Amino acid sequence: MSGDGAREIADAVCAGARRAVDVVAGSLARIERADPVLCAFLDVRDEEALRRAAEVDARVAAGERLPLAGVPVAVKGRRGLRAAEPLLAAGAVVVGATSVPGPGTPWQTWGLGAHGRTVNPWRADRTPGGSSAGAAVAVAAGLVPLATGADGAGSVRIPAAWCGVTGLKVTGGRFPSGDRTGLAAPGILARTAADAGLWWRVVSARDAPPPRLPLTAVWSPGLGFASPDPEPVALARAAVGRLVAAGVVRLARPPVRPSLLDPGPAWLTLRTPGADPGDAHRVRAANDARLRDLFSRADLLLTPTAPTAPHGHDGPGDTYSTALTWAFNLGGHPALSIPAGVGTDGCPAGLQLVAPHDREDLLLTVAEEAERRGAVERPRAPSRGETRPLDG
Repeated sequence: MSGDGAREIADAVCAGARRAVDVVAGSLARIERADPVLCAFLDVRDEEALRRAAEVDARVAAGERLPLAGVPVAVKGRRGLRAAEPLLAAGAVVVGATSVPGPGTPWQTWGLGAHGRTVNPWRADRTPGGSSAGAAVAVAAGLVPLATGADGAGSVRIPAAWCGVTGLKVTGGRFPSGDRTGLAAPGILARTAADAGLWWRVVSARDAPPPRLPLTAVWSPGLGFASPDPEPVALARAAVGRLVAAGVVRLARPPVRPSLLDPGPAWLTLRTPGADPGDAHRVRAANDARLRDLFSRADLLLTPTAPTAPHGHDGPGDTYSTALTWAFNLGGHPALSIPAGVGTDGCPAGLQLVAPHDREDLLLTVAEEAERRGAVERPRAPSRGETRPLDG
């Protein structure tokens, strides 16, 4: 079934209750049916995927215990296979490459698949976000339980928020990256935080005991410089309230509200060949110091993921969708977006959790435990006749 998570699939395949070949064939059938509408994929590797799935079945029959046995995975763009080797070793099967922004526009919050413009599965007239556009759509629509991404300014977290799924960006510099600026880091999009955590344990080879709950957290709607729209703020703040009520976080009251310098000009300078990076480095150093002080008083920083609801396919206008995310690419902090409910436009919104460097475990523990305690408000499928995730 398309709603099965990565862990459920792998457990069933390892137990002999399901075959990897059948699981992957089901994923490929869903892609074939849905992708002409969603345009989430650049290419689909039917024959190769089924061959790989048969190899996984043979490995399981030979006694291997594979943490991702038979799990269909999509990779970001045609170069994404390079980052998937740990997943393949763990038994995952790559079914295709997802859409990324096409040529001809300076903004990245959209995608172009083999069949055309990538659409948000909740409203076809809205973008899914990007640049991991097709990855978020493929996960939200139940085509695959996991899709890899890369996040240079919010490219995993923003589409995760706007498509109602979980998106993790890891600590900058932890894994190899082709980004000369060091701003981009790998990430994952998943139906659940539990599946994101499974991905993290596979790629990091870490399985440390979870931290004790509740964790202390600081809430900031705009980080001291941004002016997000009221509705994304309200939805994210309500999500914080659910985490507090579930006992997974406790809000700390710092003596001074979090106030970062706007990272936008610094980020753009570092992305501009030949530009003088002096001012950018000063902004980075100042924000790093402010975040170190914040994390000396609290475990997590909580913000809305995006400052607006998903925009139309004609672009974001004058608003940077990255306003609340790219500070943590500049600083290299790990960050996670979880679903925060649905706005009046029918599209999902996200809550962003940020942790100190190398503390992905804090993010995932809170998100996984919040799911277990029923504190994550996942989008519900709209009524019949409306655009909705193509699940099933």
